[in-house]
Amino acid sequence: MAKIAIDFDGTIVEDRYPDIGPEITFATDTLRMLQQEHHQLILWTVREGEALRRAVEWCHERGIDFWAVNSDYPEEKPSDRHYSRKIKADYFIDDRNIGGLLDWGQIYAIISQHKTLSDVLLHGTMVEKKKKHWWNF
Repeated sequence: MAKIAIDFDGTIVEDRYPDIGPEITFATDTLRMLQQEHHQLILWTVREGEALRRAVEWCHERGIDFWAVNSDYPEEKPSDRHYSRKIKADYFIDDRNIGGLLDWGQIYAIISQHKTLSDVLLHGTMVEKKKKHWWNF
């Protein structure tokens, strides 16, 4: 199980801030699969107040409920923070990555199949079949 921080604008939806743009293809499908696999999804966004509430609600309507929002854990309150809003996560999914946002299939392969970025870029995202041994009929 991984802790995954996901940006909203430009990552889950096309960037139309403060409005909510159209969904980026396969974003919510992938996030629902990761959620079903018990990964901890954190919405990590610059949105605050009403804009943040609308983004969380938009995701909820599509079956995505975040473990935490702009925090390291669900119970953390803004007053608990005495430093920047940088959070701790195993993966950060953001359109501002060097090289831009990967395809959501590539993102899923890296997280669920423990592939490296090099593996995904060189060999694609197909699930590898295990070789059968002579004792497996």
